[in-house]
Amino acid sequence: MKKIIVLMMTLIMVLSMAACGSPKEEKETSSNASSDSSSSEDSDVAYVKDKGTLVIGITDFAPMDYKNENGQWIGFDADMAKAFAKSLGVKAEFVEIDWDNKIMELDGKTIDCVWNGMTLTDEVKSSMSCSNAYCNNAQIVIVPKDKADKYQDTDSLKDLSFAVEAGSAGEEQVKSLDLTYTAVKAQADALMEVAAGTSDAAVIDSLMAAAMVGEGTSYADLTYTVGLNNEEYGVGFRKGSDLTAALNDFFAASDKDGSMAKIAETYGVQAALIKQ
Repeated sequence: MKKIIVLMMTLIMVLSMAACGSPKEEKETSSNASSDSSSSEDSDVAYVKDKGTLVIGITDFAPMDYKNENGQWIGFDADMAKAFAKSLGVKAEFVEIDWDNKIMELDGKTIDCVWNGMTLTDEVKSSMSCSNAYCNNAQIVIVPKDKADKYQDTDSLKDLSFAVEAGSAGEEQVKSLDLTYTAVKAQADALMEVAAGTSDAAVIDSLMAAAMVGEGTSYADLTYTVGLNNEEYGVGFRKGSDLTAALNDFFAASDKDGSMAKIAETYGVQAALIKQ
């Protein structure tokens, strides 16, 4: 009888211990699952792969992002973005944005990155997670060719009215020089302002000027004169995004295998490339 009682007591203790241990194990399992889910939710790489697209915020900006005769986005940045998206196993989707709203668009998840010859300004670097710099650039003054001799230094620019892209590095430069200006939607619009005579001059990126201004271009009567600064381009993601590290790795691999240089040569920007 005593043996039966002892066995029964032992069985009760074993069952009791198993019951006590079960909630803890379930809690740990639940906690681990929650952690995995949180990790996935925090990952922009996982987010992009899950929806199958990398949405890229751009403006019309040759030779970095512009449309061909078939209405497809091409350019150095566009082609690199397509290649990066392919490396992630997703498709590249391009969305034209107001450049002045790029940070809001990014934070609101209407786009996944800003990849459009974006100057790495202090504002950009404090508001986004930025890739390594990949291209050198400068902000330069555009004027009618027949007036270029009058405007060869910053002192000569004081009486001019400028057109600049809103939220751009060009706008920062004219502000810093206390010049009179009108903010327009895109750098291409700034060129149109000068060509139409509604603005005396524009400030745009040197890479754009090389592609769109001067002999053999749509703006053969315009030219560039004063260089206002030296700067670098980078790609912007949301703060804390793991896409930044993924792109830096992609840049390094593309530099090493020569594919970045090949794309740059296609669009005439090879001299501006920064070694990765």
